Amino acid sequence: MIAKAEAIRNIAIIAHVDHGKTTLVDALLSQSGIFRDNEAIPTCVMDSNDLERERGITILSKNTSVVYKNTRINIVDTPGHADFGGEVERVLGMVDGCLLIVDANEGPMPQTRFVLKKALEKGLRPIVFVNKIDRARVDPELAVDKVLDLFIELGADDDQCDFTYLFGSGLGGFAKPDMKTDSEDMKPLFESILRNVPPPVGDPNKPLQLQITTLDYSDFLGRIIIGRVHNGSIYQNQKAALIKENGTTKVGKISKLLGFEGLQRKEIKEAFAGNIVAIAGFDDVNIGETIACPNEPEALPLIKVDEPTLSMTFVVNDSPFAGLEGKFVTSRQLRDRLYKELLTNVALRVDETDSPDRFSVCGRGELHLGILIETMRREGYEFQVSQPEVIFRTIDGNDCEPVETLVLDIPEESVGICIENLGNRKAEMQNMFNSNDGRTQLEFLVPSRGLIGFRGEFIRATKGEGIMSHSFYEYRKTLGEYNSKRNGVLISFEEGVATFYALKNAEDRGQYFIKPGTKVYKGMIIGENNRQQDLEINICKTKQLTNMRSSGAEELDTLQSPIEITLERALEYIGPDEMLEVTPESIRLRKLSAKRTTKKK
Repeated sequence: MIAKAEAIRNIAIIAHVDHGKTTLVDALLSQSGIFRDNEAIPTCVMDSNDLERERGITILSKNTSVVYKNTRINIVDTPGHADFGGEVERVLGMVDGCLLIVDANEGPMPQTRFVLKKALEKGLRPIVFVNKIDRARVDPELAVDKVLDLFIELGADDDQCDFTYLFGSGLGGFAKPDMKTDSEDMKPLFESILRNVPPPVGDPNKPLQLQITTLDYSDFLGRIIIGRVHNGSIYQNQKAALIKENGTTKVGKISKLLGFEGLQRKEIKEAFAGNIVAIAGFDDVNIGETIACPNEPEALPLIKVDEPTLSMTFVVNDSPFAGLEGKFVTSRQLRDRLYKELLTNVALRVDETDSPDRFSVCGRGELHLGILIETMRREGYEFQVSQPEVIFRTIDGNDCEPVETLVLDIPEESVGICIENLGNRKAEMQNMFNSNDGRTQLEFLVPSRGLIGFRGEFIRATKGEGIMSHSFYEYRKTLGEYNSKRNGVLISFEEGVATFYALKNAEDRGQYFIKPGTKVYKGMIIGENNRQQDLEINICKTKQLTNMRSSGAEELDTLQSPIEITLERALEYIGPDEMLEVTPESIRLRKLSAKRTTKKK
């Protein structure tokens, strides 16, 4: 049971993607004594999702708790990518401070701006941790100066600009107040949290108020609510009132009360104002609503979450290969899965269309929607998705579109082509910084639609040596049309199996997405043409026996390596008259006209 008089600090970890949030939490956990002496300590313990571990990013906010000097420190590890901003905004509402992590080499990046802006808007006073100082070619003091410039630019008040900062390494497991001091552990960071993060404000003697900030689901407990107790106390089997967004009230019972300890949720009997807890017992709940005392129900202010900026159409698969590789293939199964996602993914929106086989799905960006698609295909779902489209809005009578901040870190020789390509996409350059290592950092404001399909172009322009990151900035008046260049595609002429002989004969037509032995169907996109128009080719043709050469001559023939079509690249690549076919085994590009004509046996 969590003691009533227990000292508490609630803090969120915020940062740009790959600046070391999860690794730093690993160090705090390992040095807090929550693991037994003989227990193997995992890495990236907060990234429990398979996709999080594979991609090295945090997608879902995670809660943990450590005790230092008789003070319970509740830590929330938040996503760094703007596509998962819905997670960031919610958890900042249940903490009293935040730890902003900045890479000592890269300094503030687009998502640093995004998460810091959200924290400052909440009135939080961040502690800045300059991470990865044990790497080569770092300038930690310059990183601090850049962070201060960003604070000022984002309108931080004098108190927020007078931030505490430390240097260290999450991977190395140490923190220190300045670069001259030696340190071997995280003690300076723990001490800084106790000094600079205020204890939670809340009166345990007032009526209960708990705001729902995160939703989870368990097959055993059903819907799980995670939030902070703002006032009062909460205990198991207690009657409580759920105050809905529209002001209506529904009385239920707290069937399960869970606290956070290390990496586990543990059943507790009671918790008080300031604590972060998980509860079960309410099903029809939404983010931002309030669990309150049934006798004196009073709602907390609703949490505002940024609206989706990108939409796609999810469609039941109707290609010639439909139903051959998936476990869940019907419109009912697709609909049920999408609506189940809404139970925990607050930044997502799903709408019915005039067709029972099509669903409009809106999210915060290509990564946000791409993670959903990849998760579903791993679960056994088979479906199709359309080209991503930005969501336009009417603001003060004007047609407006989302604009993003884009930062490129590229070799100097790629600067010209990148500026030219982005100029064609209505981008405005804001800043340009040259470093001593032959690289240049460019910052742009660019319409979200201008970024669709840009990544592949960027990789080619920088020969794979460029780094790009972007985040939502604001809605602006629509900037008009722009010329998006993409060559035509190579399309399979018939159904069959691609042969080496046919692929070799047509190799001069473009670059392939497939290799010999790949099963194809008529209308399936198998490569990119060297010219602007689409071209159908026969890639299933076999060599005539009368035209055989010796085996030695055959071995001398080689094909260029095909372009690897990942899910992210495919989403950026497809055009308005094309679809992406997604199954547990395959990712295929196809023309809309490539439909199944006969039922598969």
